[in-house]
Amino acid sequence: MASTAVLEAIQELVQGRIVLVYDADGREEETDMVVASEHVNPAVIRTLRKDGGGLICTTADTQIQKALGLPFLSELFLGMAEHYPVMRNLIPNDIPYDVKSAFGITINHRKTFTGITDNDRAMTVKEFAELSRRALTSEDGWAKKEFGRSFRAPGHIHLLNTSERILETRFGHTELATALVLMAGLVPSATVCEMMGDDGRALSKQKAKVYAKRHQHVFLEGAEVVEAWKTFGNR
Repeated sequence: MASTAVLEAIQELVQGRIVLVYDADGREEETDMVVASEHVNPAVIRTLRKDGGGLICTTADTQIQKALGLPFLSELFLGMAEHYPVMRNLIPNDIPYDVKSAFGITINHRKTFTGITDNDRAMTVKEFAELSRRALTSEDGWAKKEFGRSFRAPGHIHLLNTSERILETRFGHTELATALVLMAGLVPSATVCEMMGDDGRALSKQKAKVYAKRHQHVFLEGAEVVEAWKTFGNR
């Protein structure tokens, strides 16, 4: 059963608003600002940058990964180990809160200039979401070619790849945020940014709740998303 907060968050995402998601005690213990990628604009990027302060990333579910041919960054690093042996030693096999990194490649849209401005990052995210939408219903092969024509790598938007079975083997913000936009019936890509504090640490859950109340954002615990997904994901 979806909690009232999850249902409210889904409606907020549909309307292009930001929701806050805290993963779990004993995990990262971080709150991410989450918005549907298809609704990202420069004002949203500016809010994530100024009020979040962490890394602005865009998720891709497995359908998008397959349609566009998106690799995990750790796979690329391992693949280049023959020529750059140091990469084998850098494989992230000791993450204290997870079994695998969600990081994929970094991209800029080819119409951007430096790629880092609010306008440029918003364009990259928005165009990635639009291409993803079209890729999910296109003929095999078209999307991969169009991806290369429209985007360059490396860039300033970090892509995060979901695990193959969302919220079954991994319970990070990549999966939590993507599950929310899927339940909202949106393009299965969310844009996220960790909320940082002024003490050198992640913003505490309590302070994130205060921020949510002040700015009228829905605040969710990761467990609420997991519980709602049990029903949605098995339909």
